[in-house]
Amino acid sequence: MNAIQLTNVSKQYQSGDQSTLALDNVTLTIPMGKLSMLVGPSGCGKTTLISVASGILTPTSGEVVTLGYPLSTLSDTQKVTFRRQHIGFIFQQFNLLSSLTAAENAAMPLVASGVPLHKATQQAITLLNDLGMGAHCHKLPRQLSGGQQQRVAIARSLVHEPDIIICDEPTASLDGKTGHDVMEILRHIANDPKRAVLIVSHDTRVFSFADHLVEMADGQMLTSTSN
Repeated sequence: MNAIQLTNVSKQYQSGDQSTLALDNVTLTIPMGKLSMLVGPSGCGKTTLISVASGILTPTSGEVVTLGYPLSTLSDTQKVTFRRQHIGFIFQQFNLLSSLTAAENAAMPLVASGVPLHKATQQAITLLNDLGMGAHCHKLPRQLSGGQQQRVAIARSLVHEPDIIICDEPTASLDGKTGHDVMEILRHIANDPKRAVLIVSHDTRVFSFADHLVEMADGQMLTSTSN
């Protein structure tokens, strides 16, 4: 089973009399067990594509099947549940809650699923230890460097053991060394044959990490190459 299959997907935004075609008849397969990367200039449709693939946006036309689920058949409530169970998100902005510790931030997806805070936090601490953050579990975000905050965000995306990790510019706000370290973590995660990692980036420093590189421009897929 593929992680994501898009077939003839288009997405058009309408604002008054103005319309914008963000995705133009895209057909794309994202495999399991690989680190896939969408690259291209800002505004080319990368973020729209991952939003469609995760059920955040509904395509204007075409079919989206994620982990075998045809997303167009799910209600909005079912899509929220689907994302909570199957998808982890990592963003350029770390989006950590300032009043919570690193461990509490990382535990949030479990808490949202009904796991008691104490148990969820213990699971998060185990994961943070694996990510080299064991000494920082009880620190607040303001006490962490940018790279450390991104590791907390990675732990938060993994704590509920999702099948797909979707990353939107995860290294854009990091220096070269820290960005490289973060990509090493993501590449290791993608080695799991039961998991897929999909990264949107225009950071040329990290393109070499991709097992599967998809180039986009003007809402269309230009090339798709695999190592």
